Amino acid sequence: MASAITSRRSRVVRSARCALLAGLAACSAPHVPLGNPQVEIEVMLRRSAADWNRGDLAGFMSDYARDSLTSYVSGGHAQYGWQKLADRYRANYFAPGKSRDSLTFEEVRVRPLTMDLAYATARFLLHRGDSLVASGPFTLILQKRGERWQILHDHTSPDPKP
Repeated sequence: MASAITSRRSRVVRSARCALLAGLAACSAPHVPLGNPQVEIEVMLRRSAADWNRGDLAGFMSDYARDSLTSYVSGGHAQYGWQKLADRYRANYFAPGKSRDSLTFEEVRVRPLTMDLAYATARFLLHRGDSLVASGPFTLILQKRGERWQILHDHTSPDPKP
């Protein structure tokens, strides 16, 4: 009888250890987002460029988180707030009479950080007709809000002029 109790106790202890090890393994496993952030963010950027090229500032700005902490860094200057960024784009690119170059993105790479956070690197290209007028790398920090990825931070660096 004692050996049956010892055997049962041993099985319970082994089961508990296995459950504990499985739980620890699950906790240390990297988070894999449900969806495919690489594809989702590439699609978002293609739509964003299409909005830009159509002259749809509201559509283009809908990819940025609409709050006062949204940040944009370029040319050694930081700017905070969705509205200030929208005003900057409106004045520099979307004002009546302004010519807006055609925007494309390439070399998009996405690294998921958690289920709802990712950073992306890519290059922007602005074309006027057949001429490349500006390009450069950028980094985005994005958060998935509902079904959409939104930009929390954008750091854009123009390539040096030749």
